[in-house]
Amino acid sequence: MPDQDGSGGRLHLQHGPIDLVIGADDGARLRCNAADMRARAFEVATARFETVLEELTSELPLLRTEADPDMSDPGGSVARRMVAAVKPLSRYRFITPMAAVAGAVAEEILDSMVAAFSPVERPARIYVNNGGDIAVHLHGDASFRVRIARLDNVSLGHFELKGACQSRGIATSGRGGRSLSLGIAESVTVIARTAAEADAAATLIANAVDLPGHPAIERVRAVDVRDDSDLGTRLVVRNCGRLASDEVEEALSRGGAEAERFIALGFIERAALFLQDQGRLAMACDQDSTGNTIIATEHVSHGRTKDQENPYGGGGNPP
Repeated sequence: MPDQDGSGGRLHLQHGPIDLVIGADDGARLRCNAADMRARAFEVATARFETVLEELTSELPLLRTEADPDMSDPGGSVARRMVAAVKPLSRYRFITPMAAVAGAVAEEILDSMVAAFSPVERPARIYVNNGGDIAVHLHGDASFRVRIARLDNVSLGHFELKGACQSRGIATSGRGGRSLSLGIAESVTVIARTAAEADAAATLIANAVDLPGHPAIERVRAVDVRDDSDLGTRLVVRNCGRLASDEVEEALSRGGAEAERFIALGFIERAALFLQDQGRLAMACDQDSTGNTIIATEHVSHGRTKDQENPYGGGGNPP
């Protein structure tokens, strides 16, 4: 269902569980054909979107199975993106290709739009936001900023992607999202090379924010919440009561350790984790020069791990 807003600046496409907000512009550049350029990009996005859900549905049995490093590649291009994103992570944790579905769909639509233009013609900035999992194209000095907020919408800062950096994917996972979670994180926002990779990693980091066996955490079998869940009989978190400050810190430390391992392995660039009143920012020590920044607000705290100096901040949902 295409829906372009009155200003012509964004396109909304929705079909079943896929809900996209798409933008295309020239950043600081002003070109006389900007409206035609945007219309062309939106036309290509709409055409590619028409068959995405049908393609995914045809391969669901494979995409819902546990991934492994030797997993066979599926036939569809979106499904191949999903499998490619989870294969490296499957060496370390249980994961299925469905963990990367939202990011992979966003990537597929974005790449179809980018491919429709020559390098000289294409917009400086294109983004596809699939429920908070975002694929971004940037050129020159164009940038893309995503707000990080608590579930009560208190702003905790921003992640910003710049044209000079390599990362082009942003994803958020946790109990506040659309998917089931094995952990108690309210949100984990990740920057990675692609949206599918960010989506998969955010899922695992959010799963790692946990306090196993804690009486304040209510867990149920995934299939009892959704009978077609790819998580099967694994226990997912349905509710988390109020935790003591040191318990929140312990849960975030577990997730932070997972994020730092993924950073060290080169899977992601950085992650912002949030649980109740506390947050944490995980990033490599030398990342100040990457061009991606978190712009802190007064709500973001900073601290230090036991092993290394590392800034911490709040995590939350992109707009």
